[in-house]
Amino acid sequence: MQDMAMRGGMVLAMLPRAARGTVRAVIGKKDNRQGVDHMKRIVLGLLAATAMCLPALAADIQPALLYDLGGKFDKSFNEASFNGAEKFKAETGISYVEFEVSNASQREQALRRFAEDGRNPIVMAGFAWSEALEKVAADYPDLKFAIIDMVVDKPNIRSVVFKENEGSYLVGVLAAHASQSKKVGFIGGMDIPLIRKFGCGYVGGAKAAGATEVIQNMTGDTPAAWNDPTKGGEIAKTQISQGADVIYAAAGGTGVGVLQAAADGGKLGIGVDSNQNGLHPGKVLTSMLKRVDTAVYNAFMDVKNDKFAGGVNNLGLKEGGVDYALDDNNKALITDEMKAAVEKAKADIIAGTVQVHDYTSDDKCPY
Repeated sequence: MQDMAMRGGMVLAMLPRAARGTVRAVIGKKDNRQGVDHMKRIVLGLLAATAMCLPALAADIQPALLYDLGGKFDKSFNEASFNGAEKFKAETGISYVEFEVSNASQREQALRRFAEDGRNPIVMAGFAWSEALEKVAADYPDLKFAIIDMVVDKPNIRSVVFKENEGSYLVGVLAAHASQSKKVGFIGGMDIPLIRKFGCGYVGGAKAAGATEVIQNMTGDTPAAWNDPTKGGEIAKTQISQGADVIYAAAGGTGVGVLQAAADGGKLGIGVDSNQNGLHPGKVLTSMLKRVDTAVYNAFMDVKNDKFAGGVNNLGLKEGGVDYALDDNNKALITDEMKAAVEKAKADIIAGTVQVHDYTSDDKCPY
């Protein structure tokens, strides 16, 4: 009975304040009626039984989201992360904290601060968080972490990576069909293998669908390349002058400038990560959807439901991790022939009859 009372007391400390008062009133009631002691035993027994269920019923959910450089409202990668967190908040009523990094030196400090506060899970948008995560996650083995676009091998970390080459292949197919000149363009952000993975997939799809040339440029080789719409616009104008009439931007916030320049020049842009078709309705051919929003939402929800697992989640067309966007803003641009072609390419990739090369596997693009 003493042990049962002790377990009941532990449960009391975890109950809402109002519920604690009600239970104490029942347990502590003193009168001469026969059966009060029996009631005490029943209540304490229920509390002890409840204690065994609490880990599943009351997961420690205090989510945190850390964005990459480029800003939360970059209309692309970071904003997709934000949308996933907002969906979780709207569905569950559970708030989250967030942080927008402005320079690399802030990463470990911000991550460690959230960990010290007991935030769980902590989700990081972007490969550049990996070094800080390696250090911090080891010090907090009871917390759950998720990182997008990088693999960090620890049991309490979920690494979410995408097959951007597959989604980029699809928008390359559409670009070639929409192009009058059969010259299309690609503008990447920071020159890293991940962005070349986007570019290589795009080249593969474009050339398979009849493009004769894919003009490619990167915005820079530092993190500033993610948030320079002015430079993105200048590169787009140069590609237009070289004959490109459809330009795909995989450059974070820089891509906003690319899409603007394409629209101003009477050409077509292609968005990335988030659905950017609505930025210039009728002038954005499509967007390559990378479901970062789903990755963030799932990490939060899985901790809430006590279903979080570490390891690598590799998301491509088959898993619904990437796709192309079709909505009211671009449906007039996509003919029946184009839709049939892109849907066939999608089905072939999922079936394995078309293999889209992954640049990061060998640092080469065979197309």
